[in-house]
Amino acid sequence: MAVIWGIPSLLISDDGSMDRHEFHHNGLTLSYWDASGDGRVLIALHAHFMEAATFAPLAAELAPEWRVVALDQRGHGDSDHTSTYTRGDYIADLEAFVDHLGLGDAVLLGNSLGGVNAYQFAARHPERVRGLIVEDIGAEVWDDLSFVLAWEGRFATREALVERVGPRFLPYLQDSFRQTADGWGLAFDPRDVVESGRCLAGDYWNDWLATSCPTLLLRGRDSRVTTQTATEEMAVRRPNTSLRVLDGGHITHVDDPAGFADAVREFLGNL
Repeated sequence: MAVIWGIPSLLISDDGSMDRHEFHHNGLTLSYWDASGDGRVLIALHAHFMEAATFAPLAAELAPEWRVVALDQRGHGDSDHTSTYTRGDYIADLEAFVDHLGLGDAVLLGNSLGGVNAYQFAARHPERVRGLIVEDIGAEVWDDLSFVLAWEGRFATREALVERVGPRFLPYLQDSFRQTADGWGLAFDPRDVVESGRCLAGDYWNDWLATSCPTLLLRGRDSRVTTQTATEEMAVRRPNTSLRVLDGGHITHVDDPAGFADAVREFLGNL
């Protein structure tokens, strides 16, 4: 195995079974990881703070039946930073990504930010989405992400960055650690994340209810972002939607990787 881009937690097979690629859209270079192969395509979209690397374990679990293609969304991972992070920006990026991959349709999986992007894309392009997997995000989003401003800047050592991030977020941010000539920092700019979060805040019930493709809604039992009542309402009001509650919090694919993979595999097997 080889460590790519200095990210210890992301191991890519030496035979190139998962490779990094990029494409260009509206002046931005956007990066993505592609498991390749002849399997059906599952597009994976990460949460704020995170990046495509977080779905590498899932890609290994689902291969070869499914080809996971995970996008570093704008401002995250190895994709370009920009000045705007509107809802329209993210959806346009996803439209360009699906076109770049040459797909008529695909299954979309999204966590948090990625979940809203996935179901909003489906609302605008229902013919291009065969199924949705939405991980721990609601139809209403009102989170304040200003706490991430404490992570700004460069740190002399990795240990100093770890201490600043703290134990609660460390398991989810390690893929985003970067070492540069100026020290250690994060792949994303915390100010960009605050702006993206501001643009994400809103009521999206119309988008959630606009489609009826098969959908798996996943909630972390200990999530601080969703509630059981709200996710149950989402499942009841939308046709062809099932709700599964997994161990862990907001990032269930990290907190309960086996349970997450099993739930996703079962859902995909019924499409």
